[in-house]
Amino acid sequence: MANRTGMPIWYELMTSDVDAAKKFYGDIVGWTSTAFPSPDGGMQYNIFNVDETGVAGLAALPDGAPTGGPAWLSYFHVADVDASVAQVEKAGGKTHMPPTDLPGVGRIAMVNDPQGVLFYVMTPDPTMGDQENSCFSATLPGRCSWNELVTTDQKAALPFYSSLLGWTSKEAMPMGEMGDYTFIDCGDVRLGAMMDRASPEQPLKWTFYFSIPDVDAAVDKVKAHGGTVIMGPMDVPGGQRIILAVDPQGASVGFVSGERQ
Repeated sequence: MANRTGMPIWYELMTSDVDAAKKFYGDIVGWTSTAFPSPDGGMQYNIFNVDETGVAGLAALPDGAPTGGPAWLSYFHVADVDASVAQVEKAGGKTHMPPTDLPGVGRIAMVNDPQGVLFYVMTPDPTMGDQENSCFSATLPGRCSWNELVTTDQKAALPFYSSLLGWTSKEAMPMGEMGDYTFIDCGDVRLGAMMDRASPEQPLKWTFYFSIPDVDAAVDKVKAHGGTVIMGPMDVPGGQRIILAVDPQGASVGFVSGERQ
């Protein structure tokens, strides 16, 4: 599969304790990490790996970060970062990091959607190749296999992301008083789903579920590292099993095991 507009192309954790995050995710997901010192003496960047394949990034949380604390963010592939940023702002979103070139990586920008949820848009450097296949997969271990948006208004969020990233929705699962769980697709790839938040206290954000061998076994590991399991383990439609957790530094993250049917 070639890079296509709308696909997740990278995931990144900004955290308050890089070394602790390496141990936590290394133990639970099985990731190793590679550090890349900044050539100008600035912030070091780390890559989480499955074998020799980079699947996510890790960096120290900068002062004044718009996330407000440790958080996972996604980069979505777009054909033109500058045009996408203009489109986001016209729709009522906001730019937090203007279009920026990263030599050998691509052009990126950090924005939030009209409901306030942060994400990156990115046009990759041609040398990156088929990067989305390395970080997102419904079947490969250690990758993100589900992207879940909690928003104030999915009926507004879906047209926004559809226009910006070309996503479609072919079906939704009713959840009673919580409303619909609306599935989102990029072409023939099921990326995840979106839903309205259950209460005003529920944070608005993207949550990413990373594939691990056994979520039940991961519960004790999460707690042993000082994290918290806030939902599950539980079976979900499609034959998989999940937990939703908060890592020791406070970033929300999901883990999933089993094959999606």
